[in-house]
Amino acid sequence: MSKYILKRLLTLIPTLLAVIFIVYFIMDLTPGDPGTLILGERASQEEIDAKNEELGYNKPLPVRYVNYVADLVHGDMGNSWKSGRPVMGEIIARLPVTVTLAVGAILIGTVIGILVGILSAVKQYSFLDFSATAIAMALASFPGFWIGMMLILLFSLYLGWLPSFGGGDLKHYILPWITTACPFLASQMRMTRTSMLEVIRMDYIRTARAKGQRESKIIMQHALRNALLPVVTILGINFGGLLGGTVTIETVFTLPGVGSLIIEAIRTKDVPIVTGATVMLASFFAILMLIVDVLYAYIDPRIKSRYERK
Repeated sequence: MSKYILKRLLTLIPTLLAVIFIVYFIMDLTPGDPGTLILGERASQEEIDAKNEELGYNKPLPVRYVNYVADLVHGDMGNSWKSGRPVMGEIIARLPVTVTLAVGAILIGTVIGILVGILSAVKQYSFLDFSATAIAMALASFPGFWIGMMLILLFSLYLGWLPSFGGGDLKHYILPWITTACPFLASQMRMTRTSMLEVIRMDYIRTARAKGQRESKIIMQHALRNALLPVVTILGINFGGLLGGTVTIETVFTLPGVGSLIIEAIRTKDVPIVTGATVMLASFFAILMLIVDVLYAYIDPRIKSRYERK
């Protein structure tokens, strides 16, 4: 298992190198230059050229890429071109908001999605099953920003129960959590239902029932554990996606997270911020996928035996 984990960590290196190059290449294609965006259009061309030279933007793309990778190896993500502060500090200051938003949404989506998915599979073709499936399809179809605005209208403007913006105490996160969890809850419920339906038709489930075991024990101890593999996969993918994909929700609820930081940096062509945040989020996503693979081994012993042979 340790050898497998080490191999997966080593594959993170070429992944990050590719991510850095793609970010640099895309940012180089965007119109404008950081000198103009930072100083403004009223600045003279000499001032703009001097600013671009100070930031190193006048160097060719391959040179900037190699220099950034060399600095990153030494743990230096550089300084923000706009604020002049270290990139790492800028990201860490915003990271708690994004992590809080992602963790809360994952917990809500996982608990409700798995429970409803199990009930839908056990009560297949019942009113509960049809209702849950219809609600899941609706939640998956509605855009996140629309759900957020509807929740703000209902709970903030009309009822006045919850704040509509800001990132203060936990009360400010309730509406963003629900908004972010809705599409994830739908996918988690459908995946749990599908996986459970496949498992409960297996021969060993019929054998357990023939032996007279309680239905609750059969579902929770035998069926659910074997149905968790695809559910855990969806959980890991969605959590990794939420860490970097909450831009819309952070914008709707004006939360100062990493997603909004990336958007602000793209507008000002602040390449160090965009690259640093993307590298950090890509690292988190790769580590989460590794954790998912390790969880497979604890859920299914057969997978653990294959890992140990590698």
